[in-house]
Amino acid sequence: MSSNLKKLSSEKESLGIGFVYNAVLSKKRKAIIDDGCNPELVAGARFDGIFEIPIIERPKNFIIPDVIVPFSERNKASKINAAIGYNEMDVNFAEVLINPETYIKDFIRFPMMISPDCSLYRNAPLSVQIINVYRNRAIGCYYQRKGIYVVPQIRWGNELTYTTKVLPEKIAFLGVEKHSIVSIGTYGCIKSKEDKLHFKSGLEAMLEVLEPKVVLVYGSMPATIFSDYLHLTKFVQYDNWTKLKHGGKY
Repeated sequence: MSSNLKKLSSEKESLGIGFVYNAVLSKKRKAIIDDGCNPELVAGARFDGIFEIPIIERPKNFIIPDVIVPFSERNKASKINAAIGYNEMDVNFAEVLINPETYIKDFIRFPMMISPDCSLYRNAPLSVQIINVYRNRAIGCYYQRKGIYVVPQIRWGNELTYTTKVLPEKIAFLGVEKHSIVSIGTYGCIKSKEDKLHFKSGLEAMLEVLEPKVVLVYGSMPATIFSDYLHLTKFVQYDNWTKLKHGGKY
């Protein structure tokens, strides 16, 4: 490390700020500061909206998996027609977000994968929610361009993400083509009355904006949320992995 970098590193450490020197630590990156956005992921991608969210292309054919397997459990799936999903704590698939290129050979052995379900907490700043929509689409379109069949995971946070009350676009749905196949998850997301209210409102907005042909649902589909929309598209429900394991199916 050069004397200038050593000096700068010392100054950063004294401030308690994490600092990564990719020019020194990685041959793949040339940036001195790693902003975590992996710009190489979107090389050649098309973009959507004022925030330029990378687009996950609509596939020519819709594949319906038999089961959705969490990323951390992917090697335990016994069925061939399984989709890799990310309906689990973000920390469990953090390495995919950091080094997605290392999983290409791993993922291509599966018929399909769902784009990373980066959390959109309703109490998170809007900027953070936008970033996690971006990460979802950026990694999804990256794998798609590597030959992997990718279904976009649609996740919305507070009403700022699925309405135009503040922004001119419903950011939760950017980067996804109309009339496609998409995935959503209710598992752990509809516990409270407020959760159910936001989920149903976001679901209605998603169906209106994207008009999907197929919606894969990871988790339960309570009638109080879904009954009003069953005629609008084809919903395919999947039990969560914990329930499947306890039921002795895996």
